[in-house]
Amino acid sequence: MTAADAARPDAGTRIETIEMHTGGEPVRIVTRGYPTISGGTILEKRRFAMRQLDAFRRLIMFEPRGHYDMYGVLPVEPDIPGADMAVLFIHNEGYSTMCGHATIALGRYALDQGLIKAGADGIARLKLQCPCGLVEVSVEQDGRARFLSVPAFAFALDREIDLPGKGRITLDIGYGGAFYAFLPASEFGLDVKRSRTKDLVAAASAVTEAVKAQVKLDHPDDADLAFLYGTILTDGGDGAAAPSANICVFAADEVDRSPTGSGVTARLALLAARRQVAMGEWRRFESVTGSIFEGRVAAELKTGNFAAIRAEVAGRAYYTGQSVFTVEPEDPLAAGFLLR
Repeated sequence: MTAADAARPDAGTRIETIEMHTGGEPVRIVTRGYPTISGGTILEKRRFAMRQLDAFRRLIMFEPRGHYDMYGVLPVEPDIPGADMAVLFIHNEGYSTMCGHATIALGRYALDQGLIKAGADGIARLKLQCPCGLVEVSVEQDGRARFLSVPAFAFALDREIDLPGKGRITLDIGYGGAFYAFLPASEFGLDVKRSRTKDLVAAASAVTEAVKAQVKLDHPDDADLAFLYGTILTDGGDGAAAPSANICVFAADEVDRSPTGSGVTARLALLAARRQVAMGEWRRFESVTGSIFEGRVAAELKTGNFAAIRAEVAGRAYYTGQSVFTVEPEDPLAAGFLLR
């Protein structure tokens, strides 16, 4: 199929969703009406959705049905034996490979929808296939959830890059289901909790573009995973004595309202690489909304040539409503738009 064959929403389009949030970050879960997403593997499905169905992503992520910082989930058929559910993650720019805040929400959603049931210990378990691999989610009866990550690792420690207008800066690059660059906001004279969001976004986005231009990423599992998703500015803390604040700017300058589950995973991988966190020791991480995720190193292993960990990350999601999206063909803005 070519781009000319790509499907477009029309008058028959009717997409139903469940709306949730985790730490303030939206989770729009499509429950009915999205076109079939074809592919033998989940990464093939991701490529198919990108090339042939992207108009539907824009329809439910963009205004007037969404907004610049909207986030969504597309359930697809799993291709890993034993997986209970598989999903693609969508946002303002495209398709992520991992999303922790959405995974936490999906755990509660799966329990409430009867897709999983609690065991004798009162915990329900969801085996969730994400584009980055299989993630194991545990859900308590009150809806609180935690997930065990795919292998996470430090890709680069103390890497120097040239930042236009500033010069040489030092940062880390970590993988937690997606790749992020990490450095303290103080490098720019900013404070994660006190500075204006737009100033933090400008700094983080500049770093993202510089790293993309100067650092070649690779992942031992698949080349589709080897891209920089964004930059996370931190307060320089480690989450031990007090929650460490951070802001994640990902995709097209999108700001995560939650502490970022895949970012917390990558932060733990970086701490582990520096021997700054003990096995099983819980750390706390805070977002721009004040929401908290807890995380710990649950296992150590190796992936490809990288020393890696599996992180366990915990949080809580909440329902905000349900939606039905339709299209009037004479609407000149039916395809959606973004303003910021």
